[in-house]
Amino acid sequence: MPELPVQDLRIPPSPTRTAQLAERIGKDIRGGRLQPGQKLPTEQELIAQYRVSRTVVREAMATLRTEGLIVSRQGAGVFVADHTAARPFRIVTEEVQSLVEIENVLQLRLAVEVEAAGLAAERRTDNDLCEINRTLEKIDEAIAKGVSAVKEDLDFHCAISAATGNPYFKRFIQFLGPVIIPRQTIRFGLETPDERRFYVSQVQKEHRLLFESVRKGDVESARRCVREHLLASRDRYRKLASMHPR
Repeated sequence: MPELPVQDLRIPPSPTRTAQLAERIGKDIRGGRLQPGQKLPTEQELIAQYRVSRTVVREAMATLRTEGLIVSRQGAGVFVADHTAARPFRIVTEEVQSLVEIENVLQLRLAVEVEAAGLAAERRTDNDLCEINRTLEKIDEAIAKGVSAVKEDLDFHCAISAATGNPYFKRFIQFLGPVIIPRQTIRFGLETPDERRFYVSQVQKEHRLLFESVRKGDVESARRCVREHLLASRDRYRKLASMHPR
């Protein structure tokens, strides 16, 4: 079996080896160096070729499969998919590592969530308000415990998007999933309960301002609140990054 057409095959030590391997093979597929229908090396050959673990290879293959770049054929192996150009849009969590990537995600969120907040203020029902308030209470509980509240934060934004009455807004936020609250909020040094409590408390103040605007039906205020919230998030990530350079 010929090796994949990559000049430097050694994957450097990194917590993102899976993403690096997936990106490297994916680049060969997208660039045409690996043709549709071409069989990939076996798992053992990839392990030896790239000097990575079995887990890294399997996770990288799972990523490429999800992106629609490869297909598995029982008893035959793994092959480049026939229609790689038609793969679904997705954001891989491991891709969102640097401050630039975090800001790119925040720009995407701004484009969607500002309008969603305005629609939520215009269309919200009593049940919507109860659900949004419930997510805020869950965040308060996380603050009291000094934990990161990543899931609770995501639930809040899902509840706001659900209040638009348009299910695609909520599905978009759920699609973003883990990358909506970048893991750098923890990696950059929010290690103690007091640090996490202070950080999440600042975020929660912005959440409550947004909730009040939605509750009052103030469309422009809701849009302004979510815009200011996301821009403040950007500024917090910048500050954390400067305090804990990689």
